[in-house]
Order: sequence, then C-alpha cells, then structure tokens
Amino acid sequence: MSLVPALFCGFVFAEWLPSDIERYDDYTAAEPCAPTATTFDDCLRTVPFTVDRTVVKKRGRSAGFEAVLSGAGSGADAPTWHGTVLFGDPGPLLDRLAPGDQVTATVWRSTITALAEGDVRQSSAAEPRDDAQMTALIGTFAGLVAALGLGFAAAGLAGYGGQQPWTWRSLGKPLLIGMAVTCAGVAVPAFAIGLPWWVVPAVAVPFSAYAAWQLHRYRRREVTDSPATP
Repeated sequence: MSLVPALFCGFVFAEWLPSDIERYDDYTAAEPCAPTATTFDDCLRTVPFTVDRTVVKKRGRSAGFEAVLSGAGSGADAPTWHGTVLFGDPGPLLDRLAPGDQVTATVWRSTITALAEGDVRQSSAAEPRDDAQMTALIGTFAGLVAALGLGFAAAGLAGYGGQQPWTWRSLGKPLLIGMAVTCAGVAVPAFAIGLPWWVVPAVAVPFSAYAAWQLHRYRRREVTDSPATP
C-alpha cells in the first residue's frame, strides 16, 4: 500500500510540478500576437465571443461556474470555436454576464485563459497560476503517507504489528492527521507570502519526522508505565 503514494509522490515532483512551473513561466513570458502572425500557440490572442448562457451555482453538489460561448465578430478575428469555459468563482465578471453579451477572450495555446468585458477581466480555471506551493503540498503529503505505511510495514515484519504503540488508533491516525496539518500549515503561508515551493518539503518532512519520533516515544512510555493487567 505504501507503493501507491510513493509513486504518486514521485510523479508530482518529477512531472506535475516541473510541468506547471514551466507552463506558468511560458505564459507570463508570452507577448500579444503580432498582426501578421500565422501561428498563435506561444502568443496571447484576443478573440471576440458571444455569451450564450452562464452557470453560477454556489452551493450543493452541482456547484459550478461556467460560461458557454459561441463565435462572434467578423473578419480574420472571427472565431469558429464554441464551447464552455470553466471558472473557479463567480466574480468579478461571470455573475454579471447575460446571454447575448459580447466578451473578449484571451487565448493561449488554444486555451481560453481569461474573459473580459470592458475593463472587467476574470481568469478562467485553465489559466496557468503561480501556485507550485500547493502542488508541493500534495506531493509532500503523499511521500509522508508512503513513509508512514512503510514504518507500519517494517513494524509488522519485526513482530510489532497490532501491538502498542503500533496500532492505527494509537500511532497511525494521529500521525496521518498531524502530517496533513503540517503540510497545509507550511504550504498555505508559503503560497501567501510567495516563498519558493521547496520550502514545503524542506520544513514539513523534518518536522513530521521529529513529531513521529516524539509521539512514538510518548506512546511507548505509556505502555511501559501502565500497570500490568492481572
């Protein structure tokens, strides 16, 4: 069971995180497309669209925010694409749109990254974001879960499986909750302050390891100090 989170941890740090960072860097470095451009993959293109309908559901299982667009305008900029653009929240633009409104989309690598109406602009869910710290949170937590499972596996092979303190309730559950809180407690402030993503594993892993050792020692003392059952 430890193999699954370990493989996922490797995927996050070897593929997912570098890909997101590279994509964000490419997006921020992209320039508006030149009037004479014939390819638009690596530049920012502005394209007019018409709003067919919007979906703004803030509660329930079907909560979601999206705008259904179709082609508008004329000439070389007239789009032939029509479909749905997803958003992470209703504002500042989505909740004020109505069917028939004309909007301008920012298109990058065939993806609509933002919509604008006048001076009001809203990023879509597909726009690259500088949130590598949150991705590092996921990878770090997966790695810690793998280490926790490996520790219980080693205890089982050594003959301590199911014995105090090597039980899920005594050691496993508190450590799992503590690791999740630690990863979030490091990643969220790092994201808010703008610290590099590697701060998350650099702080969360040693702290979790130390906490696990201290909790193990505490549980062992509890077992040792508890009176023997007659």
